[in-house]
Amino acid sequence: MSGHMGKTDPGELPGQYPYTRGIHPGMYRGRLWTMRQYAGFGSAEESNRRYRFLLSQGITGLSVAFDLPTQMGMDSDHPLAAGEVGRVGVAICSLADMERLFEGIRLDQVTTSMTINSTAAILLSLYTLVARRQGADLKKLSGTVQNDILKEYIARGTYIYPPRPAMRIVTDLFAWAGTELPEWNTISISGYHIREAGSTAIQEVAFTLANAIAYIEAAIRAGLDVDAFAPRVSFFFNAHSDFLEEIAKYRAARRLYAHIMKERFGAKDPRSMMMRFHTQTAGSTLTAQQPDVNVVRVALQAMSAVLGGTQSLHTNGRDEALGLPTEESARLALRTQQIIAHESGITKVADPFGGSFYIEELTDKIERAAQDYLGRIDALGGTLAAIEKGWIQAEIQNAAYEFQQQVERGEKIVVGVNRFQQENGESLTALRIDPEIERQQVERLREVRASRDHQSVRSHLEVLEDAARGSDNLMPRIMAACEAHATVGEISDCLRKVFGEYREG
Repeated sequence: MSGHMGKTDPGELPGQYPYTRGIHPGMYRGRLWTMRQYAGFGSAEESNRRYRFLLSQGITGLSVAFDLPTQMGMDSDHPLAAGEVGRVGVAICSLADMERLFEGIRLDQVTTSMTINSTAAILLSLYTLVARRQGADLKKLSGTVQNDILKEYIARGTYIYPPRPAMRIVTDLFAWAGTELPEWNTISISGYHIREAGSTAIQEVAFTLANAIAYIEAAIRAGLDVDAFAPRVSFFFNAHSDFLEEIAKYRAARRLYAHIMKERFGAKDPRSMMMRFHTQTAGSTLTAQQPDVNVVRVALQAMSAVLGGTQSLHTNGRDEALGLPTEESARLALRTQQIIAHESGITKVADPFGGSFYIEELTDKIERAAQDYLGRIDALGGTLAAIEKGWIQAEIQNAAYEFQQQVERGEKIVVGVNRFQQENGESLTALRIDPEIERQQVERLREVRASRDHQSVRSHLEVLEDAARGSDNLMPRIMAACEAHATVGEISDCLRKVFGEYREG
């Protein structure tokens, strides 16, 4: 790490390096953050209806949740997919599903964020094909694909391949999108899931930036110039409950990233040094007890993200500890953002907390502690080595255990859980997914398989397999296989054959 130690320069203005105070001089005075509501469940049609509803209510960006089989590279009729189809997100097996998902929505007129990692290259190919069929100019297509495989090994678990070949898919996507989709954010490096797994705010910053360093090093090793891909790197953070700590966390992360990009990687383009990030309020803080109280938690968490300078925001529904949010809960969550934007007055000034003694001290403290973690990870041989040794995972598990102990001892109060309980609290009706959806999805998948040109699918998968065994960029081959109506599962299996599967421990 560089010798720089965190301190806010009293003369630093918003929009100036190292961007402690925000990446734009006027922040939200010029343009509000993108209001996204993460959604996707059941079938492509059902999710499409929810997107149209949210667009009618004033969201400014779509955010797609995929079901577990899609995330794990399995088609809906895979034996392990049984009971999981359409449950935690939408089931997408083929180009036909992706077309149904965005029926009647012009992809050149919205920005779309897709929370997908192991199969990101396939889902982005499908999305690009739909946009092309709509006649969109791909050079102007904008959105984000999460594509952050390292945090899957650390915190979340929806990996397919071992880390090193998985990193190759990530950097192939960087290189391909650099020319084909220049406005697309090719990765959203996620601290969100690290925090949901129980990390502290400091660990969230440190491990997210450690992952960023690993991706940037991998891309440079793959022959990409840092300023060619870094401006399209984005981040994804959690908005947790300690209001002031969260504001300081975003400021510290921005500053630390700017220094890393300039001093460690020699970036010259200011856009390579600007940390742009999406924020989601903390799902793990929501309680099934007294669910209406979650509305207050979400409002405070969302406000900390705005005060910390986020570029994009998702507010959780009050019923998410019970199930997927209902339409009513999703609307209320969106209204929460709209009130912050239009009624609170906090958008009139960039970095409203800048210069607060406490916030500046906290910003410095978080940055120094995160930097200390990065030094330890470097000493272990870098992020991949630290993950393979299980060191990062153990740090998070210890923090989660410590927090749980504090709750159980009553040192940390969780309203409605260990204090202020209510015997017969109010109940909400949770959204339920109709099991019939799985049967229909499997039926459709069989229709796609029956009606396509088998020879064409086979030959495209063979070309992809050859590329995986060699060093050619995988993206054009994945795209061609998708266009021939190969399925997500078939393309993933083709890569499994070459790369193998990752088994923890």
